[in-house]
Amino acid sequence: MASKKHLELQELSIEELTQELSTREEQYRKVLFDHAVKGLDNPLVIREERRDIARLKTAIRQRELGAMTEEQLSKRTKIVARRKR
Repeated sequence: MASKKHLELQELSIEELTQELSTREEQYRKVLFDHAVKGLDNPLVIREERRDIARLKTAIRQRELGAMTEEQLSKRTKIVARRKR
């Protein structure tokens, strides 16, 4: 079953996703700094921020791949096949 966060990301545009990504990355750096300086009450916040960033990057990449033409996708599969060797 899909999480609510994943469903919320589907409704956002590319511009909103990139803006949210930059906001989350900035917030992640702030949380890391705060944790290093004074510690956090709940250090699991770090993991959650990292996972949110990964979700955003995945959503952006899926949209990039969805917008590719057949020719671009065929070149991509050749590159992936070369890497597997």
